[in-house]
Amino acid sequence: MVVEQTRDAALELLASLSPEQRAKISAPFDTPDHKDWTYLPGDRPGLPLAELSAEQERSALRLLELSYSERGLADTRGVMAAEIILRELDDPMSVAETGGWAGSTVGERYFLRVLGDPAGSEPWAWRLNGHHLALHVTLVDGAIGFTPQFFGSNPAMVLAGPHAGRRFLTAEQDLGFDLLNALKSDQRAVAVVSGEAPHDILTRHDPIADPGVLHRGLPYGDMDAQQRQLFSLLIGQYVGRAAGPIGLQTWQDITEHGIERLTFAWAGATEPGEGHYYSIAGPTFLAEYDNTQDDANHIHSVWRDLRNDWGQDLLAAHYAMGRH
Repeated sequence: MVVEQTRDAALELLASLSPEQRAKISAPFDTPDHKDWTYLPGDRPGLPLAELSAEQERSALRLLELSYSERGLADTRGVMAAEIILRELDDPMSVAETGGWAGSTVGERYFLRVLGDPAGSEPWAWRLNGHHLALHVTLVDGAIGFTPQFFGSNPAMVLAGPHAGRRFLTAEQDLGFDLLNALKSDQRAVAVVSGEAPHDILTRHDPIADPGVLHRGLPYGDMDAQQRQLFSLLIGQYVGRAAGPIGLQTWQDITEHGIERLTFAWAGATEPGEGHYYSIAGPTFLAEYDNTQDDANHIHSVWRDLRNDWGQDLLAAHYAMGRH
């Protein structure tokens, strides 16, 4: 149902675009840069959100609403709000936070793209990319791939101006510290893998995530009931951005492949205010959180599916069945 609704939303959006807009937003599914992505500043392939009319924007939002939960949508808007606030701090007259993207400065920094033909029977994808935001949704034979997914924020907490005190991606940090502080001393000795946090997430924006770059840390299976609950809540901060059916499928995959094998690793300061980092890694699920840059007020966080980034597992089944 979600797949068909997403297809309809994409077709509605494409039908509303001018030929020039369609040329910007469209690319073949097998385009050579299919797996190229980044969370750094700069232009991306695709149609800038700033070029959407109000009607087109509603169609674009429909794509987001079908794949993302209410919190996922709120986090998406939060990333963009932080971008606006950052620019306001640099230049108070540069941009004002508004409800829409049309003609806005922030809309010029985020790009929407559709790969493949939603009207056909072959796999297709849509993605929204920009500074500190990378959303990738792949649709194959009635199923959805949801990763790589990146959310970041600079600032993590606004220190000055009319927005002072506002925080972004708060639970990713707070639950991480809650879990760390719930560990006993012998468990902390396993979970804390370094006194110094890395400068950024270790899997970076590589097309294929390499879990081998991560430290192992403390397994879920070695935690007590309270610690496991906190660990599950922390995982839920990433998985919970997905719309209900997608999130439930992810939890099922984590459980089937052995939730007890998921590990929690910490590096850096053990109190807020100084650089800190954690990773969560298992047979299929990988998440990283880093808050070290700009005096530990600049968040990078990522969710990767080691089996199904870019819909790889879905695509393998699709091609194995000869559906292409």
